[in-house]
Amino acid sequence: MTDHSTAPDPAVMEFLLSRRSRPAKLLQGPAPDRAALAPLLTAAARTPDHGKLVPWRFVVLEAAALRRLGALVAERGAALGRSQEDIAKARACYDSSPLAVAVIEAPKPSDKIPEIEQTYSAGAVCLALLNAALASGWGANWLTGWPVFDRTLVETGLGLGPSERVAGVIHIGTAQTAPPDRPRPDLDEITTWMDQ
Repeated sequence: MTDHSTAPDPAVMEFLLSRRSRPAKLLQGPAPDRAALAPLLTAAARTPDHGKLVPWRFVVLEAAALRRLGALVAERGAALGRSQEDIAKARACYDSSPLAVAVIEAPKPSDKIPEIEQTYSAGAVCLALLNAALASGWGANWLTGWPVFDRTLVETGLGLGPSERVAGVIHIGTAQTAPPDRPRPDLDEITTWMDQ
């Protein structure tokens, strides 16, 4: 394996400067099979992780699991009194997705690493997985939505423990078209330079 720690890699930089998520509603099959997904998960697991706590895990949602979750979203949405529009929109994310990976924040007790840093690490895993999928030629999108914040749904549907949360659901598949790029932040407005 090549050590890229000091050598410039223009191709990677070009990817990062032009990366673009694909809307989940445009994703369809085929999706990566288990063999193709393994290197994407491996890349995501290389995220910064202070203290080597591994405060996250993956739940891979294949077709049957996604449809089961879609039905559970409809059931929970009705129980919570959500509008039919909210329920239909949330359910469609699961019913139409060819594959998704739920990144689960699983904080570990630590005297040295605050829980907020573990939360940040789980978020970094989401972005790393998203970028690994895009760099591998797949369409991908990072979503959450009200279902992942419902404790009954995530504990029943995803098997989460009491201290675990969904950091993101990364939908992965094939995107036939790429939407136009969206406006990006003005670097001058969001950057402060300090020279002393």
